[in-house]
Amino acid sequence: MIAGLFTAALLVLFIGGWIWAWSPKRKQAFDEAARLPLDDGDAGQQEKGNVA
Repeated sequence: MIAGLFTAALLVLFIGGWIWAWSPKRKQAFDEAARLPLDDGDAGQQEKGNVA
């Protein structure tokens, strides 16, 4: 009985997380995060003057 309730609660949490991740208002944040590995890493250092 308790195992079934626990499983049902985890299923509801999973579906809630899935809906949150695929919501249209999260698209911009995920697109920006997806571009992070492709961004130039020296850009921030050049602005601060830390590049040799």
